[in-house]
Amino acid sequence: MKRRESRKKVDKGAPKWMVTYSDMVTLILVFFILLFSMSQIDAVKFEAISDSFRNRMIFDFFPSPVPMDNPTESTSVQEQGQESNEFELPVSDKEDEADGDSESSQENDSLNELMEEVENYLDENALNNVVSANRSERGVVLVLQDSILFDPGEAEVLPSALPFLTKVGNLLSQIDNDIKVEGHTDDVPMSSFRYPSNWELSGARASSVVRFLVDENNLDERRFTISGYSDTEPLVPNDNASNRSKNRRVEIVILEKHITEEQS
Repeated sequence: MKRRESRKKVDKGAPKWMVTYSDMVTLILVFFILLFSMSQIDAVKFEAISDSFRNRMIFDFFPSPVPMDNPTESTSVQEQGQESNEFELPVSDKEDEADGDSESSQENDSLNELMEEVENYLDENALNNVVSANRSERGVVLVLQDSILFDPGEAEVLPSALPFLTKVGNLLSQIDNDIKVEGHTDDVPMSSFRYPSNWELSGARASSVVRFLVDENNLDERRFTISGYSDTEPLVPNDNASNRSKNRRVEIVILEKHITEEQS
């Protein structure tokens, strides 16, 4: 009688060690989840670090607001911001604002002095009836109506205008500010061989005034710039003859010293 052969049992499923390994991975995952759930962001330190980067404090060799791994007793107080001024840099912004206000105040004072000087000169030389002065952000603006400077449609300065233009040049010779001369017209179309449009006429009138001021008073021509605005910058609406007369003008802008040619 033959002995019956025993068959080997075949294990099915994952190896037994996999169960232990998966339990360990699960426990580690739960451990990190617990750590994350219990963690809190220190809002004060986070804001301090953000301010540090915004104000470049780290690059200016200020103590770092980030705690060291092994802080010493001598540095622990400083790192908490109790003895250093690293968290007080926003005060510098206030100082910058104060400096800006101071500069603005000085500029206003300079403009006031310039305006007062011009007004006194106009009074002393009886020019108030032909020249008006006002103050703008750019400086002091002298407004000359075209009726006392030019014939209609022309850009050659009238002989009757030369005496008070000479006085204006004398005023400009007493100050060293840069000057911008601007020509303006009304909206009545201009068409002639010499001046095809109001653009050419306004620019030519400004150029004639500058040429006379420079030649007559021996002024440095590098101080001057000219612009022709045609009818693009009216003082009042061009709806009647009186208003059109006001818009036809030449403006001599005595620029504040901090104003550059590009800004003007």
